[in-house]
Amino acid sequence: MTAMIESVANDVRVGQPIPTRNIAARVSWSWLGAIPYFAFTTLFMLIPVAYLFIGAFQNQQGEFTFANLIDLTSPNIAASYWLSIRLSFASAAIGTIAGLLLAYAVIMGGLPSWLRHAFTTFSGVASNFAGVPLAFAFIATLGRLGLVTIILKQVFGIDLYASGFTLYSFWGLALTYLYFQLPLMLLVITPAVEGLKPEWREAAQSLGANRAQYWLEVGLPVLTPSVLGCFLLLFANAFGTLATVIALTGSNFSVVPIVLFQQIRGNVLYNPNLGYAIAFGMVVIMVLSNTLYLVLRARAERWQK
Repeated sequence: MTAMIESVANDVRVGQPIPTRNIAARVSWSWLGAIPYFAFTTLFMLIPVAYLFIGAFQNQQGEFTFANLIDLTSPNIAASYWLSIRLSFASAAIGTIAGLLLAYAVIMGGLPSWLRHAFTTFSGVASNFAGVPLAFAFIATLGRLGLVTIILKQVFGIDLYASGFTLYSFWGLALTYLYFQLPLMLLVITPAVEGLKPEWREAAQSLGANRAQYWLEVGLPVLTPSVLGCFLLLFANAFGTLATVIALTGSNFSVVPIVLFQQIRGNVLYNPNLGYAIAFGMVVIMVLSNTLYLVLRARAERWQK
């Protein structure tokens, strides 16, 4: 572009006509393809976030106030944040560990290529399977009259619900979240596992290291930024889940999205501006999680180059 401007300036100085067709030919219009993306981002991300930010600092009369942010420290709302954080942390931690082991088995376990592609295809579908269909699937499988529950009781003599397990509890929800957390971890961590170069293993073996020493000294340190980034991604993914919780437990399990829904659409706890403040707090947590994820991913990419 600089060379083109200098060429036009030279033409003007020497009195030659400016080749308008050549200028039009040199200008790239490929950036026009990004206009729908920026329009979509502005309409459905930037404007709603700005609307939430403004509403969080207003009362119902439109006056400026900090009361909504102060109300976030109330026992009910603070407990819902803590519950969502614990639930997201548990499902993300289990999904990260299990997904890493699954990725290792799929990539380095010597599976046939067709089976590996089947795992990847299923993971792409399962990672987006949530909401009412997922809740119904788990109720039909692990509910009180679910298929697996009945088989364990009648065939193996194991009564899950008599032993204290229930699908409609903290660990029941965490188990339900794993259905989409585990395949998401497999999809995200696969490039990092594939990026482990065979030369590193060969170099470690030539220096006398066994498999355990290779993983402790080389493999895991290289994968650590990617694994931590994936954990943060899974945490953010679970933190914003709403439809699955409502479909599975109703409004009895007060995670943050349900409390937000009650403030904006409820008949008893109706306070939209407090709901905006709750949503603003969720946005802050999600931004922090995704920012740390991007930092760790950039660090992992530098290691793998």
